[in-house]
Amino acid sequence: MSQTIKVIPFGGLRENGKNMYAVEIDNEIFVLDCGLKYPENELLGIDVVIPDFSYLEENIDKVVGIFLTHGHADAIGALPYFLKDRDIPVFGSKLTVELAKINTERDPLTKKFDDFHVVNEKTAIDFEQATVSFFKTTHSIPGSFGIVIKTSLGQIVYTGDFKFDQSATPMYQTDFARLTEIGKQDVALLLSDSASAESVGPSVSELEISRYVEETFNFHDGRIIVASVASNIVRIQQVINAAYKTGRKVVLTGRDLERIVRTAMRLHYLEFPAKDILVPIKDMKKYEDSQLVILETGRMGEPLKALQKMAQKRNRNVRIHEGDLVFITTTPSYAMETNVARTKDMIYRAGGEVKAISDDLHASGHANKNDLQLMINLLHPKNLLPVQGEYRLMDAHAEIAHETGLPYKNIFLAQNGDVLSLTEVGINLGQSVDAGNVMIDGSGVGDIGNIVLRDRKVLSEDGIFVAVVTIDRKNKKIVAKPKVITRGFVYIKANRDLMAESIEIVSQTIQNNLDNKEFDWSTLKQDVREDLGKFLYEQTHRHPVILPVIMEVNQNKIRSQNHSRAKRASNQ
Repeated sequence: MSQTIKVIPFGGLRENGKNMYAVEIDNEIFVLDCGLKYPENELLGIDVVIPDFSYLEENIDKVVGIFLTHGHADAIGALPYFLKDRDIPVFGSKLTVELAKINTERDPLTKKFDDFHVVNEKTAIDFEQATVSFFKTTHSIPGSFGIVIKTSLGQIVYTGDFKFDQSATPMYQTDFARLTEIGKQDVALLLSDSASAESVGPSVSELEISRYVEETFNFHDGRIIVASVASNIVRIQQVINAAYKTGRKVVLTGRDLERIVRTAMRLHYLEFPAKDILVPIKDMKKYEDSQLVILETGRMGEPLKALQKMAQKRNRNVRIHEGDLVFITTTPSYAMETNVARTKDMIYRAGGEVKAISDDLHASGHANKNDLQLMINLLHPKNLLPVQGEYRLMDAHAEIAHETGLPYKNIFLAQNGDVLSLTEVGINLGQSVDAGNVMIDGSGVGDIGNIVLRDRKVLSEDGIFVAVVTIDRKNKKIVAKPKVITRGFVYIKANRDLMAESIEIVSQTIQNNLDNKEFDWSTLKQDVREDLGKFLYEQTHRHPVILPVIMEVNQNKIRSQNHSRAKRASNQ
């Protein structure tokens, strides 16, 4: 009987981040990465976005393990949400596992989870249907791996985030010998990083970036606030080294960053050139501005919101002032450009200056065109699935792969939820599974849908208009004159006539419904929304959220209560 292998992306296709892929072989499912992504501008109020786990939850008994490529949020961030009440083994490098532990310990439901297994580039794990092994890659964090799943139909290789850097230190070096060895065997499908597929020129080496950071520190006299991703270990090391060489102390902001730094130190992935290089945030005032570097990563490793708070004087520890340099060492995605521009504007308003590595250097932890082609030429895959990138990047990756000789028919520009079925004959796209976005807002998981987001968008643009009315349905009358309240719509004092006319329209609409023999509450509220909404749009060309609050009283009961009060008063 011929075997069929399913490869299902649950995230990471046609988007930035949220990487999660499953390889299903008969009664076993291998999950590759379990990441999140930070929301784009239109996702108002949403903290993070994670994959939809529905299919995996329905087949949870088949899941034999989660295999992690590296310790960034786009690969490990969704672990606490997937591992709740589940005992699924998690595999990764030493640093990746430690960062995953920090991630799961934040959530009360996964705080005691401890089924972690440390692997290295020599590890091979035998399962019933496949053997899983790993290979070293170069990325902005140590312990980054690619994953190989060896099956009866060939190898399925997932690169994770990678690039090739010939000047990388041993801790970050790619294992070219291992890649060559993998390529000598049958690679049936390659899942390869597309995040920088549009980049034709080479990325600068980390050695050049180190010099650039040190040069920036040398030529600024005031305080330097460095914005970085918390788990970008190579950048943190560069900042610490540059601070030491320029006679500055480093202040770590935030508990998450401190835990990550301490963990990397303990595992010898971070080295401190001097014991006293780190200064507690409470001791900052003891030093001159010219002696300080403040390393800011923000909540969950995303620094922009933290910088905005500093610029708006809402951060209790650090407030941007005249002479500060905000040094952005993270290259933001295109979707975040508006947010980055807004943040820069706030910083300049507060008196600071802004400098970004991306303005002068092409610094990326992802493969450019030449790197992608080299990976294909080393592995010789029969088929390619571009992952980790928006559609245009995946499409660019397809063109790059075709230049190496890979036919277009063997390149799959899929989307999340598509099922690639691998058989002895080849690969084809089958029926898709549910693989949408699950939005996290505070403690709520998946309770924010498109309707809520639409309402938030309307509220942010046109505000809210509330009409409060008390009626006596039995006697078909309005007990008290309606009251209207508005927020974010118009300034009430300057629009008294509009408010007065709105009250009349609400009164008339409610009275018409009361006079109707077939009175219905939902119809009443809908009529108020429609009539009031039509009037407000005619007057202002805006569509606020209209919220009718209609209360009912029994008028006879009110009269009886008033009569009793009057009688008691006369007796007194």
